[in-house]
Amino acid sequence: MISIEKRVSAFTRLGMLLLDLGKGKKSCNQEDKDVLKRFLQLDDLVSNLTRYNGWFDETNVRRMMFSLGESLKEDKLAKWLGMYQPAISKEQEPKIIAVVMAGNIPAVGFHDFLTVLLTGNKMLAKLSCEDDKLIPAISELLITIEPGFLDLIHFTTDTLRSFDAVIATGSNNTSRYFEYYFSKYPHIIRKNRNGIAIISGNESETDFDFLASDILDYYGLGCRSVSKIFVPEKYDFMKLLDAVAKRTDVAENHKYFNNYEYNKAIFLVNGKQHKDTGNLLLTEDTAIASPISVLYFEPYSNIDDLKKMIESESEKIQCVVTNINGFKNSIDFGKSQQPELWDYADGIDTMDFLLNLN
Repeated sequence: MISIEKRVSAFTRLGMLLLDLGKGKKSCNQEDKDVLKRFLQLDDLVSNLTRYNGWFDETNVRRMMFSLGESLKEDKLAKWLGMYQPAISKEQEPKIIAVVMAGNIPAVGFHDFLTVLLTGNKMLAKLSCEDDKLIPAISELLITIEPGFLDLIHFTTDTLRSFDAVIATGSNNTSRYFEYYFSKYPHIIRKNRNGIAIISGNESETDFDFLASDILDYYGLGCRSVSKIFVPEKYDFMKLLDAVAKRTDVAENHKYFNNYEYNKAIFLVNGKQHKDTGNLLLTEDTAIASPISVLYFEPYSNIDDLKKMIESESEKIQCVVTNINGFKNSIDFGKSQQPELWDYADGIDTMDFLLNLN
C-alpha cells in the first residue's frame, strides 16, 4: 500500500508536469529519463488529440492541463486533504471503485481519478469513447512517477463487474440507467448541470472578458460552462457582446461554427429575436441549458425573487458566476472552468463518500 505522503507527493509532482504541458513547454526539468519519456508522449498526445475528437483542440487541452496542474499545487492539496483528517491518513483495505467517466471536455474525469487514488482505493474506470486517451496517458505518467499506483488503476471497455462502489457521470437519460443498474451499490450518480451568470450592471470590461471565457472555453460543453445569464431589465448588452466578439478563436473550430450557423438559420427561419456576435447567439429563454453556440438570457427586476427562483432550479445549476453577494455556489467571473479541489460536481462530496464506505 502506498502511504498518503507518497500519494500526495506523486500527484504534486504530476501537477508540476501538467503545468509545464499547459504552458506549452516541450521539455521538463526531470532527471528521470522514464518520466521525461512519458511527459513527451503526453505532450505529443495533447498536440494531436483533435485527431480523435474535433472538440479537443490543442488550446483547450493545454488549458485543461494548466488548470489541473494549478489544482495539484502542494498548498491546495494540503488545504483540501486537511479537511478530512484523520480519516484520509488512516490505512484501510482498498476497495474497488467503478468510475464511469464523461467525455464532454478534456480529462473531465480527472477529479474522480484523483479522489479514488488519494483515498487509497483502486479505480476501475470505464471511459467515454469521446475521451479515452487523455486520462490513460496521464495515469501512465503518474505510474512512472510512483510505480505503486500500477495495481490501483485499471481501464476497461467491458461491462463493469466486481466492484464495491460506483461514481458515474452522464446525461439525464443515462443517469436513469445508472440509477437502476447500480442501485444495489453505494453510488454517486451525476446528471446534466450548467453554469449560470448574474449580471448586476456594474461589471467592468475585465469582468466581461472573464465572463466570455466562462461561456466559451471548451466551446461551452462543460457542466460548469455558463449557458444562461440573468440581466437587469432593459439591460444594455453592448459591453458583453463586444467581449464575446473578441473570442474569434471559437469560430475557427468547424464543429462549433457548424452549430452556430445551424442555430442562426433556425432563429432566422422562425423569426426568433436574437443578438449575434458572429460567434455566439443570445436569445431570451426561461430554460437553463442552451444549445452549443447559444447563450440564453432572462431579465430580472428583484434580486430576492431571483434568488428564490435559482434555488428552485438548483438541481440544474452547477455554479453561479456573479459579483453580487448572497448566491449559493457563487464564484467570481472567469472562475467557472477553474474549480478548486473542494468544488465538488453536483455539490456531492466525493472524498467524504469514499472515506466512509462500509
